[in-house]
Amino acid sequence: HAVGLAYAARYRDTDAVALVFFGDGATSEGDFHEAMNFASVFETPTLFVCQNNQWAISIPREDQTHSKTLAQKALAYGMPGLQVDGNDLLAVLAAAREAVERARSGGGPTLIECVTYRLSVHTTADDPSRYRSDEEVEDWERREPLRRLQRYLKERGILDDDRIEAQESEISEQIDEAWQETEQAMQELDEPLDIFAHNYAELPRTLREQREEMASRLGEGGGRAE
Repeated sequence: HAVGLAYAARYRDTDAVALVFFGDGATSEGDFHEAMNFASVFETPTLFVCQNNQWAISIPREDQTHSKTLAQKALAYGMPGLQVDGNDLLAVLAAAREAVERARSGGGPTLIECVTYRLSVHTTADDPSRYRSDEEVEDWERREPLRRLQRYLKERGILDDDRIEAQESEISEQIDEAWQETEQAMQELDEPLDIFAHNYAELPRTLREQREEMASRLGEGGGRAE
């Protein structure tokens, strides 16, 4: 999708750049390689950003690809490949700016590998304690990007503990307010057919057929249907 959007942007003679994010596990998927090949062949203004968080669900990076780095996969497609510290905001910003400028000047796509770590669970059904140690997680927690950025700004007198506390309090209030609104909306969605609403401006034919079938079954079973 990103390559197609970038191709369209170049065709329309705009300076837009398509940026796409994906994980380390995605670099072992066919879609990744097809996209990289098309982007390089057609020299589309595409920025591929790989969030290498060391785990493809429960599979460690070294078990799902034997490539020494993920950035070097760009070499096979004739495009620049950069590996940066994904927990360093300024390093990522510098790499992204360089890639965007190159894309806008007609230099084609770039692959950036951001080396980071997934501190939390992959999904609510995931139990990371079964495949990684607490010591490993604690080691990466010390390099967590928000804490690093806070230390950087505090050392330069741009940020202090009072401002951090005020910002965190404000963010917490925004999250609580958003959750309350969401919870209220969820309680109002008591009609099963609502699962088809608010997804598309106009429902595709396949979903219209599914909605009709579901409405029919709900009607036969005595459920609500409109």
